[in-house]
Amino acid sequence: MRTYGQDAKTLELPWPFTGRADELELVRGALSAGRPGIVVTGPAGRGKTRLITEAVRGTDHARVTGTPEARDLPLAAFAHLLPDTVSLHRAVRALSGVRLLVVDDAQLLDETSAALVHQLAVQGRTRLIVAAADGTPAPGAVSRLWTGELLPRLALDPLSREDTARLLAGAGLEPLTVRRLHEACRGDLRLLRDLVTALTGSGRLTPVPGTGERAWRGPLPVTPAVRERLAPALERTGPGERDVLERLAFAEPLPLPADELDLDALERLEADALIDVDEQGGVALAHPLHGPALRAAAGRLRARRLARAPFAPGPALVGEQRRLARRMDRLDVRPVPTPVGDWLLAEGGPLPARYAEVRARFARLRGEVREAAAWAREGLREAPGDTGCRRELELADGQPGEGADPDGVLALYEAVRLGEPGRAVGRLPAGSVFARHADALARADGTALDRAAEALAERGFALYAAEAHAQAARAHRDPRAARLSRTRATALARRCQGARTQALAGLVLGELTVRQRQIVELAAAGLSNREIAEKLTLSVRTVGNHLYSAYTRLGTGDRGALPWLVDTPERETA
Repeated sequence: MRTYGQDAKTLELPWPFTGRADELELVRGALSAGRPGIVVTGPAGRGKTRLITEAVRGTDHARVTGTPEARDLPLAAFAHLLPDTVSLHRAVRALSGVRLLVVDDAQLLDETSAALVHQLAVQGRTRLIVAAADGTPAPGAVSRLWTGELLPRLALDPLSREDTARLLAGAGLEPLTVRRLHEACRGDLRLLRDLVTALTGSGRLTPVPGTGERAWRGPLPVTPAVRERLAPALERTGPGERDVLERLAFAEPLPLPADELDLDALERLEADALIDVDEQGGVALAHPLHGPALRAAAGRLRARRLARAPFAPGPALVGEQRRLARRMDRLDVRPVPTPVGDWLLAEGGPLPARYAEVRARFARLRGEVREAAAWAREGLREAPGDTGCRRELELADGQPGEGADPDGVLALYEAVRLGEPGRAVGRLPAGSVFARHADALARADGTALDRAAEALAERGFALYAAEAHAQAARAHRDPRAARLSRTRATALARRCQGARTQALAGLVLGELTVRQRQIVELAAAGLSNREIAEKLTLSVRTVGNHLYSAYTRLGTGDRGALPWLVDTPERETA
């Protein structure tokens, strides 16, 4: 393999490549015969370079990278591939023998280099994989690659919270810390890495008793990456706007009334998408990173001047607790804004046990079982003997307890989840998603079970929806419909933080041959194809063929989904 280098970037990260299976297949598909290539776009730090590096691993390719320093030097990015002096026409001819060219940071190419890339795309002999960051004007010849439909465009979305958790799995962080990092970074993986490194090195992570995990509470570390992320927002503001931003930062977690702030400055900040104004006229910072960063960067005297009177969170916490409880009573656990509780947790303040219990129950019903356990521990930290938080911790950890309320809706619905709908039909709230699930299961109607699962997912019950799709997979007579249900069950189960339940256990192993089941179980345990081949005394190709056949039967091509499909749990969770 030949790889032409001159790229100053670090291409290999210490973290695993995570959460981009579909995107990886798209980029790899663009490398196949007859395809012209692809353009990958997204904000800086979104993971474009890492995705492309994974896609071209093991291939014969050349790589060029645009840099700010060489943006005014013609063909500077291609200097390692071309003679010292060459015309654009000769450069196109010289590179026509390169079958695959990776162009990173294409938005920073000089105009001649951009024109060269465009000509190579028009010529069609060289397959192009181009990465361009949003937010920086790209040369017209680069943007015309996708606007002129020469190359398809893949716009990278940020990693989901679940994928961020998998990315940070080796860091030993408790789930509420992972959630806080995910929300602060908004998909900027460079910022995420910088913050984790700073937190680890500064001693700001504290052990969580009995878990082996560490938690981050307190101020944001003002790292170079944090300053870099904050700088564009501040550079666009004048003194009046900066003063408003700082006042809002020290007013968090509650918004300030617009009539207490400079209206002209507010209008300019809203136009720049730096603030949000709600229907009641309350004003808050738009980016979750800006408040902590502005507070941490302020000097002591300025912080003292901007800080408001001591904040008593009690009434606001009670209001959030009641809103969450009402949503659960209505069998609806879609996300609800909880700025006060989230802020108090981040600051390391004491959380009332009743509030922590409700947050734990809400998270558990959403299938976020590790977060549910973490909220329960927060309540027990302040009230070690609290029975409500203790019960929620036991339920999140998979220990029995839901039946302690035999007449409750959730206790009745538990029978449906266990595959015994006869105990609940006619006793659940009429017309509710739980009742529809029970009725469909009682009739063994796969299509109705899928519809019930979709309704459950729409209301935020990801784990229950996964179980309903799994039950549908068993009820369907059409193998294609069964595979689709299994795929949906797998996708939803992956969002549930490792939850294992009876309905999901051993979902598809029965459809595999003995050898396929053996190989899939080893792959689910994390072994590579080569490791599996060595363990079973098979060739790597044979292992790959068995996995391909197994994927076809399982209705998925995602290796990361295998644990959710094949693991047999030791205990039931959630």
